[in-house]
Amino acid sequence: MAAPTNDERSLFTLIGELPDTISNLVRAEIDQIKAEVSYKVKHFGIGSGFFVVALVVLPFLIFTLLAAAIFALALVMPAWAAALVVSGVLLLIIAVLVWIGIVNFKRGSEPLESVESLKADLDALKGTGDYDRRY
Repeated sequence: MAAPTNDERSLFTLIGELPDTISNLVRAEIDQIKAEVSYKVKHFGIGSGFFVVALVVLPFLIFTLLAAAIFALALVMPAWAAALVVSGVLLLIIAVLVWIGIVNFKRGSEPLESVESLKADLDALKGTGDYDRRY
């Protein structure tokens, strides 16, 4: 006689497999949470790094703006014009670095999907939740 297929298993066999199935589901949910937290920590780290680089570039902007003010007051036209151009470029670099940092912080602060999924699974096991209400 051939071994029973998944469709032909008895109720007792299915009930016997239930603890393993639930255990595997919980392990998979925990692994997914670990992966999501790792992803978020990575993007918070990248975002923090870009903010630090922007803060390192910021003193150069201040120094060039001071040099531009000095040259403008001294009325040395080519020198202050060059200093303002350099200041504009540094300001643009800072803006791009801050924007990249903000994008990475936003990626890292999205809610964990697997936590909501785990809550819904626990509600289903308890027999509670929005789907349980009868109208």
